[in-house]
Amino acid sequence: MAMLLDLAFPLPLPKPRDAGAVVTASDGTPLRAFADRDGVWRYPVRDSEVSPLYLQALLNYEDRWFWKHPGINPVAMLRAAGQWLRSGRVVSGGSTLTMQVARILDAAPGQNRRSLWSKSRQMLRAVQLEVHLSKREILGLYLNRAPFGGTVEGVEAASWAYLGKPSSRLSHAEAALLTVLPQSPSRLRPDREPERARKARDKVLQRMAALEVWSQDEVADARVEPVVARSLQPPRFAPLLAQRLRVENPKALRVASTIDLELQRTLEDRVSAYFSSLPERTSAALLVVDNASLEARAYVGSVTFGDAARLGHVDMVKAWRSPGSTLKPFLYGLALDDGLIHSESLFVDAPQSFGGYRPGNFDTAFNGPVSAATALRLSLNIPAVDLLDRVGPSRFSARLAHAGIDLQWPRGASPNLAMILGGTGARLEDLVGAYSAFNRDGIAGRVRYQRDAPRLERRLLSPGAAWIVREILEANPRPGSVEETFDTRGRPRVAWKTGTSYGFRDAWALGSTRGYTVGVWVGRPDGTPLPGQYGAVTALPLLFEVIDSLPRQNGDAALRPPPKNVEQIEICWPLGIAPDPQAPELCHRRLQAWTLDGSVPPTFAERDARLWNAGLERYEADARSGLRLSGECSQPHERRSRELARWPALASPWLAADTRKAARLPPLAPDCSDDGRDAVEELRIEGIDDQATLARAPGNATPLRLSIRALGSDARVRWLLDGRLIGESQGRARFDHDFGEVGEHTLTALADTGAWSRVRFRVLR
Repeated sequence: MAMLLDLAFPLPLPKPRDAGAVVTASDGTPLRAFADRDGVWRYPVRDSEVSPLYLQALLNYEDRWFWKHPGINPVAMLRAAGQWLRSGRVVSGGSTLTMQVARILDAAPGQNRRSLWSKSRQMLRAVQLEVHLSKREILGLYLNRAPFGGTVEGVEAASWAYLGKPSSRLSHAEAALLTVLPQSPSRLRPDREPERARKARDKVLQRMAALEVWSQDEVADARVEPVVARSLQPPRFAPLLAQRLRVENPKALRVASTIDLELQRTLEDRVSAYFSSLPERTSAALLVVDNASLEARAYVGSVTFGDAARLGHVDMVKAWRSPGSTLKPFLYGLALDDGLIHSESLFVDAPQSFGGYRPGNFDTAFNGPVSAATALRLSLNIPAVDLLDRVGPSRFSARLAHAGIDLQWPRGASPNLAMILGGTGARLEDLVGAYSAFNRDGIAGRVRYQRDAPRLERRLLSPGAAWIVREILEANPRPGSVEETFDTRGRPRVAWKTGTSYGFRDAWALGSTRGYTVGVWVGRPDGTPLPGQYGAVTALPLLFEVIDSLPRQNGDAALRPPPKNVEQIEICWPLGIAPDPQAPELCHRRLQAWTLDGSVPPTFAERDARLWNAGLERYEADARSGLRLSGECSQPHERRSRELARWPALASPWLAADTRKAARLPPLAPDCSDDGRDAVEELRIEGIDDQATLARAPGNATPLRLSIRALGSDARVRWLLDGRLIGESQGRARFDHDFGEVGEHTLTALADTGAWSRVRFRVLR
């Protein structure tokens, strides 16, 4: 009969999918609790994880014979019935802990739990529980299902919700309080009724003293302790990461993350305060990763979780966004590994065209001849596109994908030159994992959010290339810092880079120290522009604030010796190679360069055959006059073989006059036939004279407008005002522009052929 009843009325044991879940920090502190389908949240716990003080109070106050009775305690039941008959009211309960578990599992809305029928049902269920489960399993159900007020169930959830600590660290007073609270969770809630809760707690303490489980001194000290409880609300730290881990672990009741809770709290507050003044709909993301383990220590997916105006529910750590210039360090590292460049290889930051693609710099200014290191530190676009064109966009994209940076392309698009300026999609977490390679000997990895997550690591760069790129980025001073003014000793060395996508849609800052790699993104999740906000202004200050607040490690501020295959040598411009002691005239400028594997590649040749090719040019000259000789001369000459170091033609406008002269072929001897080596275009600017003074007509408030043109070339001509691109024209076509800014100015016309001209003028008020 009992077997049939057991089969007909099975135990209503909770199902895992109905239990909700909690995601914790690395120390076990709950980050976010997910309620079950009834809106209740719990923190799963085993009896071995609960304070012995709580178990002592619970078992001695509620059910001293728990480990021995079969689910019901006849002695306690008879005692309770006798007290009820004598007094006409309930004096003490006869329920065992097992019966209380039965009541919790079998509760029905509106049910009178003190009725004879309810008590009988609880007794039957209690016996059934004892048959099917062990004592520890029954105790575990109570520890995780007992009601503690509001939507909180279970001692661990209650301990965190009311006391802000795990149940393993309860004091005597706290253990007594949590023991009595389930008897009347609404009436005794310590956050609402602290005095009632205190009296109930003291009743438990008195019982523990009477039973001599706790000493009189321990109980006396516990009674002095006030009842102080936090406002009851589920925890919510790193909410977007918690939600992500909950989705990735749907069956787990407790998911342990790698997050450092104190750091997480600090950075959440800092991000919220830092970006509170930004325009509406602006959000931000922040990720801090431990380089040694690749474990995330802080994860901020949005400025304010739940803020509808800022789309706070969108996790921007894993969102696809334009990376701006943040991919450039990997390109320079790959070029070092390929032997294409060294740290001081000569590039020309001047208007150029790459198969119809004509990039410009972020500030529209150009710098002329620059080294690879300077181009990377200043995040110049022309040198980066030039280098990517030589490395190959498809190969670069494949190398990044191998290392864990899977780029996203528009439908039908493929890797192209625009990718190095942000013409693709990347994720903050992938970029952070890749930037860690600069402090991990070139090994990039996927960020880990759980300790048992697999370590996915791939080589991105050789140790030598990673060291050189890190050295270049670390040498970039913090904006606004002057070492002579501020004491920067002790600060960690940071390999940092910023990026801004087209139209001010994404602002980035990424930095890597010996111990940590940090990434910051700022923008609008809906992709609309955020004018005036870019990486160096919006994201970079927060990056350094975060880095300076991270735990310091030995050697953070120290220079690290290079690998054995990295050497610093002297090189010369414009050739880009080591100086020749036998030909000092070929060395126009000396620099100290980091080289890899002994490779000292020369300066790249120019693509356009019409341009002067940078490099070594040989010619014959008359031994006495020095004039250049061609193959056919009418007079006899004492010929000498000479060499000349030529600069890239597009660098000419930025070179000093004596430097340009040193790179120019000597005139051809008058008795020699033309050798074609003087056929260089010369431009002349028409419409404004050199050293002119310009002024508006009296009483005319409109800006001064000039119509100018460049004569001497049929190629496209770029116009630069004070080094900044203001427009372009074709051949002899006119170019109209307003010159309204008062002061001294320089106007340069630069043709695609390398021909150029310059005028200086002054605009009066």
